[in-house]
Amino acid sequence: MAEISTDVLIIGTGPAGSATAALLATYGIENMVVNRYRWLANTPRAHITNQRTMEVLRDLGHDVEAEAYMHATEQDLMGENVFCESLAGEEIGRMKSWGKHPLSRAEHMLSSPSLMNDLPQTFMEPLLYSTACKRGTQGRMSTEYLSHLQDADGVTTTLRDRLSGREFQVRSKYLVGADGGNSLVAEHIDAPIEGKMGVGGSMNILFKADLSKYVAHRPSVLYWVMQPGADVGGIGMGLVRMIRPWNEWLIVWGYDINEPAPVVDEEFATNVARQLVGDPELEIELTSANIWTVNDAYATHMQKGRVFIMGDAAHRHPPSNGLGSNTSIQDSFNLAWKLAAVLKGQAGTQLLDTYSVERAPVAKQIVTRANKSIGEFGPIFEALGMTGGDDVEKIKASMDARTDPGDAGEKQREALRQAIAFKKYEFDAHGVEMNQRYRSDAIVTDGQMEPAFDLDAELHYQPTTWPGARLPHVWVFDHDSGAQVSTLDLCGQGRFTILSGIGGEPWGDAAREVESELGIEIKTHVIGPRQNYVDHVGDWARVSEISDTGCILVRPDQHVAWRIEELAADPKGELARVLKSILAR
Repeated sequence: MAEISTDVLIIGTGPAGSATAALLATYGIENMVVNRYRWLANTPRAHITNQRTMEVLRDLGHDVEAEAYMHATEQDLMGENVFCESLAGEEIGRMKSWGKHPLSRAEHMLSSPSLMNDLPQTFMEPLLYSTACKRGTQGRMSTEYLSHLQDADGVTTTLRDRLSGREFQVRSKYLVGADGGNSLVAEHIDAPIEGKMGVGGSMNILFKADLSKYVAHRPSVLYWVMQPGADVGGIGMGLVRMIRPWNEWLIVWGYDINEPAPVVDEEFATNVARQLVGDPELEIELTSANIWTVNDAYATHMQKGRVFIMGDAAHRHPPSNGLGSNTSIQDSFNLAWKLAAVLKGQAGTQLLDTYSVERAPVAKQIVTRANKSIGEFGPIFEALGMTGGDDVEKIKASMDARTDPGDAGEKQREALRQAIAFKKYEFDAHGVEMNQRYRSDAIVTDGQMEPAFDLDAELHYQPTTWPGARLPHVWVFDHDSGAQVSTLDLCGQGRFTILSGIGGEPWGDAAREVESELGIEIKTHVIGPRQNYVDHVGDWARVSEISDTGCILVRPDQHVAWRIEELAADPKGELARVLKSILAR
């Protein structure tokens, strides 16, 4: 018989697991999260934090979002990706990244109330975990998942206390596997995984050294070092990543995965750092080193019965585009409200089937994009003449040729500029981060056609209230205080929301009736003159895509569930129809 019981047991305290625990606890759902290690992330693995993820933290509370900013490196210091022969050596080129270009910055500012930043996992994970525990999550360290059995009523999971070696069982209604790229939970539910694991080998070298004289004048998160003769997978490139400006760093260094992994000791790490920094006298304080593999795999289905997988358990890819922890946290935002609705008796269990339907396509998209980004370094190598062999002198001559006068030199310089600019698909792919549109039984389109993307959907976010899309952000104004409020702040927090205009008040009356009938909470907001929220600038009128008497129904995860352009003849009947469909009632 199980010793412990809870509503939801979560395996893994990474960004996915801790975010799920924090959201469930916020929604009033009893949950337990376990970690096989003695503490949280001890290396700053994930770090790029996009606006959509910050919106999830904002939904957890403005205090949570504010604490994230307190620890983060802000957007301007994320800066411009630098390509160089070494940090001390010649700079080859750079590109404005992560919303640094003024046009991209404008898109970021128009798209969200939240700011992109660089927040290493060593800060993000404790923030999410502590938020969860403060709000009621039972957290347990040094606790290892072994197996589970599910039946019609719940899941019995066997765990091992790694301190005592004692095995014990936890009974839960649902189990979430957020246990990383080698997920045992995914293996135990026979999750269908497409792609390949271990397609490349890399190592992380974490160290401290004051490198401000090389970088403070050109702030960036990533410094790409292109060196002829550098022993990095045969392509002559290493990465120096800023962890904290400008004295904490991470070097990413490749190795041949078909050969034995190298032993990364202090001497090895120091030599690598000296080579990439370009300072033969550099002394470093080695913090840690670890080996990892580049993966190209994703789950085509992310659940089986009462068991779900998320995060790296479901999408396994290189750190290109900075999509890992972001997608993981967004997995949790999708699943948590659905679990809460079912556990509170507000929804049928079929609602949970929409988790995989909505998130598995995102897993495929980001794994494909991240691996494609690796290949898109190729034109830079070609422009520099760094391909086709390991003749160091020949490669150096090819790189030096970019300074030559004449047609050949000019063509090489232009090819290099274009190749670096093309890396915007990795380092400024705002659309990849913000354009997710869901299609499932938890969305009701009533046959409305999805709007086409006018611009490149990977580079540019296109706001729309088409059901399935994230609700667009615009600023409206509090009538009493005059303070600006994001439309996203009017929604979320575990509740459905109705947004309408003057003449759409019957939707509020309908919501109150449906609330009572279905036992759910629906927030309603009328936006217009002399209402609680006023559209002084007219941005909401432009982006809402409905008339004043219409309504937009927004899910707890801030995605549009349904919209109708004008007031229906029977608002209560229409709203009840839609919510019963979404909630599988």
